[in-house]
Amino acid sequence: MTIRLPGSDGTLRAYEPRTAPLVVTPGTPFTSRTVFSAAHVVADPYADVSPDSPAAVDWDATLAFRRHLWSHGLGVAEAMDTAQRGMGLDWAGAAELIRRSAAEAKAVGGLIACGVGTDQLSATETGHPYSLAEIRAAYEEQLAVVEESGARAILMASRALAAVAKGPEDYLEVYGHLLRQASEPVVLHWLGPMFDPALEGYWGATDLDAATRTFLDVIAAHPDKVDGIKVSLLDARREIDIRRRLPRGVRCYTGDDFNYPELIAGDEQGFSHALLGIFDPLGPLAAQAVRVLDTGDVKGFRELLDPTVELSRHLFQTPTRFYKTGVVFLAWLAGHQSHFTMVGGQQSSRSLPHLAKAYELADGLGLFPDPKLAQERMRSLLSVYGVDQ
Repeated sequence: MTIRLPGSDGTLRAYEPRTAPLVVTPGTPFTSRTVFSAAHVVADPYADVSPDSPAAVDWDATLAFRRHLWSHGLGVAEAMDTAQRGMGLDWAGAAELIRRSAAEAKAVGGLIACGVGTDQLSATETGHPYSLAEIRAAYEEQLAVVEESGARAILMASRALAAVAKGPEDYLEVYGHLLRQASEPVVLHWLGPMFDPALEGYWGATDLDAATRTFLDVIAAHPDKVDGIKVSLLDARREIDIRRRLPRGVRCYTGDDFNYPELIAGDEQGFSHALLGIFDPLGPLAAQAVRVLDTGDVKGFRELLDPTVELSRHLFQTPTRFYKTGVVFLAWLAGHQSHFTMVGGQQSSRSLPHLAKAYELADGLGLFPDPKLAQERMRSLLSVYGVDQ
C-alpha cells in the first residue's frame, strides 16, 4: 500500500513500501574481523522526567536490544556516544548501564567493551576549570567500574581535558598515567568535533597532522597497553594513514560511518576492524556481510554493505551529533522498542522529512523484520504531524 512521505522541499511524494524483509539468520563467530556495534539505550516513555533531569531507562528493552546484537555475533560497545553519553545519559546512568550490560554479556557469552570518560565532573564539563589531577581521577573512577564489571575499557575523549589542556604534553601526561593504571589493554577513542563540538583541538592541536602525531606518540609509549584505536573523524585517508603507522599488534577499529565498507575490506597493507554506531540499525545485515568477508569474498562483502552507506550518511549528516535520533527511530520501526521516545527528549532533534527519508532508505534495504509493522508505525508518526494518507 502506497504511503505519502514528506520531502526536504516540503511536498508529499508517494512511496511503495517493501513487502518482505531481508532474511538473515545468526551464524558462526567472525574470524577475520572484530566487530562492535555502539548500541543505543531505550528510554522509559512513562517516566515523568524533564529533558535535563537524570535519564529514565527501560532496562528490559535496552538489554533485549543488546541480546539481539549478540545473537548475530556482534560485540556491543557500551555506554558510548550512541548511548547518549553527554546528551541525556549522565555518569550515574552510564555506570548502571555498564554493570547491567556486562552482567548480561557474561550470561550469554557476548563480547562487550565499555566507554570510560570524565562526564561525572559536570553536565557540560566546560563550566569549571578542572585540574589535570581531577580529570585523571574522574577517568580512574570510571575505569574501575568498567574493569570491575569484567568488560574491556574504551578510553573516550574528554570534554574536560579538551577545555583545560594547554598542549600535547597534557594529553601525553594524562593518557600515559591512565594506560599505566589499566589492568588490561584498552581501546583509545579519537572522536572528532563533528560528533561533539566540545572536542575541537583534541590531542592539543586543531591541525590534524599535529594531533595525529600526539595520538601516535601516546600509543608508541605504551603499545602493550593499547588493544586498539577507534578513529571517528569521517576521513578515510587519515584513518588509513594512522592504521599503517600503528605498532604491530595494535588494531584499528573504524568509527567512520561514511566510509566503513572500504575501511573494513582493507587493502594490501591492512584493514580496519569496526566499532560503529551505524551497526546498531544494520546489525544483522552487517553480520552477514562480515561472514561473507570471512570466506575471503571481498566483492560479496562490498555488494552487501556498500548499499547501506547512503542510509548511514543520511543518519550522520550535519549536525552529526544528532545521528542518534535516526538510530532510535529505526529501532522503533523495526520493533525493537514500543515507542519513539529518547533520553533527554532527543527524538525532536531531526525533522520529519529527515525521518521519512531514513524510513525509505532502511525499508529499501530490507532492514525491518516486519515491513507491515514499520509502515504502520511510520503512518502513525505522519498522522501526529498532520500528514493525511
